[in-house]
Amino acid sequence: MCLLIAGFLNGASTDAQVSSEESPQNVAKASPSPAKSPTPKKKKATTKKTPTSAKKKKKVPSPTPLPSAEEPLAPRPTPTLSPTPVATAQPTIASGTIPQVDVEKSGFVGDQGYEPPPPTPTPRRGWWFWSRPEVNYHYLSRSLRSEIDRAPVMRRRWQFIVVHNSGTRQGSARIFDYYHRHVRRMRNGLAYHFVIGNGTSTGNGQIEVGDRWRRQINGGHVHSDYLNNIALGICLVGDFNRDQPTRRQLEACEELINYLRKRCGKIEAHYAIVRPHREVNPPQWATDCPGNAFPYSWFRRFQE
Repeated sequence: MCLLIAGFLNGASTDAQVSSEESPQNVAKASPSPAKSPTPKKKKATTKKTPTSAKKKKKVPSPTPLPSAEEPLAPRPTPTLSPTPVATAQPTIASGTIPQVDVEKSGFVGDQGYEPPPPTPTPRRGWWFWSRPEVNYHYLSRSLRSEIDRAPVMRRRWQFIVVHNSGTRQGSARIFDYYHRHVRRMRNGLAYHFVIGNGTSTGNGQIEVGDRWRRQINGGHVHSDYLNNIALGICLVGDFNRDQPTRRQLEACEELINYLRKRCGKIEAHYAIVRPHREVNPPQWATDCPGNAFPYSWFRRFQE
């Protein structure tokens, strides 16, 4: 019996220990075991990862304001478009069909269109005097007039016609062109637009058309770039300090001047002004051209 009672007492103590471990109080105390579990570490890991994600979110929008700041700068290079209209505007002044002018200071103003050639008089058929053409040309042949008319003359370009003498007793446009080009070193050669012979190298009263008229470029016959650009030059072969021009030379020159004035058109209700060289040269370059023996009263017929 004693042994049975002692065994019963030992079994009750072991059951108490088991129940104490499963009691709710002991379970609450056993909660540190889940605290050691990885679950709270996952929470800490999530909290640590959140700033990284926040940093990534800050880096992602950071490039977005940069293009927004650069976008207003994009229209600023618009001034680069300004050279394009300037480049197009320059050729209009210098480029197109405007004849080339080699002087820097010019008396000619811009593109004002071209002057049409004067109408050719139609000859009337018949034997009576009223059936003859209204204008008879003795020195300006039909081929010479057509050569003058083919040049592209611009309106208001030629405002003066200046008469010269060559200072030599003989010569021609070809001889003077060689002298001006190779001795005087003039790039465009013959300084005059027209040459009228005296019967030595060419015919008496023969009119020769220079290359400056064909190309419609400035002359080289006076010491003024301004006047060279707006004045036609006519040279009569001869030294008129010793001799006078021939009658045929004066007649041919008068016929040529009258035709050129109509060909070039009117400037402010009057035709081109006709002057001797000595009256248009600057004072520092005084000259006696076309000579002391030239009949200057001859210029009165061009006063209109």
